[in-house]
Amino acid sequence: MSVIENSKLSIIGAGSVGTSLAYAALIRESARHIALYDIKKSKVDAEVLDLAHGTQFTGSSDIVGGDDIDVVAGSHVVVITAGANQAPGQTRLELAGTNARILESLMPQLVERAPEAVFILVTNPCDVLTVVAQQVSGLPAERVFASGTVLDTSRLRWKLAQRAGVSTASVHAHIVGEHGDTEFPLWSSATIGPVPLLEWNGGQTFEVDELESIARDTRDAAYAVIEGKGVTNYAIGLSGARIVEAVLNDEHAVMPVSTVLSGFHGIDGVALSVPSIVDAGGAHPLAETRFSTLEEERLQESAEALRTSLAALGR
Repeated sequence: MSVIENSKLSIIGAGSVGTSLAYAALIRESARHIALYDIKKSKVDAEVLDLAHGTQFTGSSDIVGGDDIDVVAGSHVVVITAGANQAPGQTRLELAGTNARILESLMPQLVERAPEAVFILVTNPCDVLTVVAQQVSGLPAERVFASGTVLDTSRLRWKLAQRAGVSTASVHAHIVGEHGDTEFPLWSSATIGPVPLLEWNGGQTFEVDELESIARDTRDAAYAVIEGKGVTNYAIGLSGARIVEAVLNDEHAVMPVSTVLSGFHGIDGVALSVPSIVDAGGAHPLAETRFSTLEEERLQESAEALRTSLAALGR
């Protein structure tokens, strides 16, 4: 694999998340060409026009779009954000039925127009929908994955950095599992710089009870944002753009994205976020990832929760 020249990113859905991702991708120059698609013509045309008006200030990237799905033709990466929004108090898994039906109709059309693309799911519940998308498309699991807990991991690192008094980039910790209520942090491997998290500042900074509180706050962060403003969009836009860059630049970056697992710690057929290498070929779970006994139990519990959701959809 190699860096993709003259790269094209297509974003499906011109709602708050899709437009935030397009905005972030333009500013970061994540791709040379960006296309935005939505079935609502007036909405997507206006969003593309607004974004295009700022391209003098965003480097070499350009943007097109519309309500004709042919705008995605030739894409190297397709990010799917289209779907019903998460309402206040609603869990991600409660969205499954509606958004699965949308995806069943949409995915074959996208594969037809961008047969070589890597597909990234952002629409919630992203883990369940990743299984649907991979089954409907018939593509290899590595080419159909979800943003998973990349954003949750960023939220966790931000909170830990605040508490430790260091930059977010100096915190190395992951949230794994379902992107939702059963997600959990890998405390056993978390570090600040080279120092194990529990040993930071002589072990005086982080108590076990505080870490549990931080994990809860991280898990529920989206609900707090939705309660206040109705939607989460800026941070997921930034994290989505970052994942796209890892693919288009063939970075072999380690990220906790969600792929349909096969034999990972005995888990098959469900999509969960685990540390994975993200490159031009897609996402490849790191089978060597170590879990403590408790973390292993929680991983299996998360997998079982998603099996239940998939069974409810007849999957």
